[in-house]
Amino acid sequence: MNHPIINRYLMREITGIFALGLTIFTLVLLMGRMMKLMEMVVSNGLPLGDVIRLIILLLPSFLVLTIPMAFLLAVLLTFGRLSDDNEITVLKASGLSLGTLLPPVLTAAAVAALLTLFISVVAVPWGNAGFKQMTLKVARTYATSAIRERIFRDDLPGIVLYVDHYDESQRAIQRVMIQDSRDPERPLTIFARSGVVSSDDTRGVLQILLENGSIHTRQKDEYRLISFDKYLLTAESGSSPVLVRDEDDMGISELHKGAVSPQLSPQIRLKMLIELHSRFAFPCATFVFAILALPLGLSNRRSGKNSGFTISILVLLVYYVTLSFLRTLAEKGGIPPLLAVWLPNVMFLSLGLLLLRLATQELTLMAGLRRLFSSRREA
Repeated sequence: MNHPIINRYLMREITGIFALGLTIFTLVLLMGRMMKLMEMVVSNGLPLGDVIRLIILLLPSFLVLTIPMAFLLAVLLTFGRLSDDNEITVLKASGLSLGTLLPPVLTAAAVAALLTLFISVVAVPWGNAGFKQMTLKVARTYATSAIRERIFRDDLPGIVLYVDHYDESQRAIQRVMIQDSRDPERPLTIFARSGVVSSDDTRGVLQILLENGSIHTRQKDEYRLISFDKYLLTAESGSSPVLVRDEDDMGISELHKGAVSPQLSPQIRLKMLIELHSRFAFPCATFVFAILALPLGLSNRRSGKNSGFTISILVLLVYYVTLSFLRTLAEKGGIPPLLAVWLPNVMFLSLGLLLLRLATQELTLMAGLRRLFSSRREA
């Protein structure tokens, strides 16, 4: 039986909490990347517009995780509040069953799942590939601008650079010290009175033409000192000049072809197959969390929103720890990728259906288990 007023009421409650939870969860995950972005801003003088574009490219990989998380929280808090305010009791007294509350929840879950599916299939590979391309471009474009006076720069692979004075307009440096450890068996310490910095964007390297200096090196027990008038030092700008793609950057068709390609190693094919299943498993988790959160919310009476938030965090923690453990086993060849990715959904869906059945019978989990064991003993 359709109840438009109740459906709209539940949809409005779920949508409001979902939007708030999505914002909070996404910001929490984004904070883990903000330190790296701020480091790029400080070291490379990255403009605000480029920082915003990098954040936009990062969002899809976060939203695939945070949409199911936010939906779990929304359903849990919504039905926890309805139960706490005795609105569920009023609905039952009016002749409505819990089955009448499922359609709006499943409708909202379908919308969230479709959105997650689109992001997982289309936006995630676009965002990951774009983020790699843009960070590579930043490393090349701002290679010389990253030089700062009286600061040890250690983001160049194997090189520590110190400059006492830097003329950005002329790209001229004075009183330079460089520690070159790219060859562990023959580390170099270079001092120079002056030099000129340039970058080769096509190769992604930083070039420093040093003048009037000396090179100090020690190999085994032998110490050498070499003086020079001019010395050209070439270093990578902190990123590979060739963009390396992996399974996170690939679309569904690329993952499917790679998973069955005999030209690739078994380990790479295995990772592609796991990623292929994950693109569809995460959207389905929205339905799983919807069914699980409804009875959990109904049983969470008079515990407040803090308790509902705690329960949602515990459920998410158990889910993602289980998923991570199974994925690790699959990557090592211990279990099939299909089982590793989908088993958490099956487990939590089974638990949700059990709790939902007990909720319709107004039984707690412990009471339901006691009834089950007593019936078996009598049989």
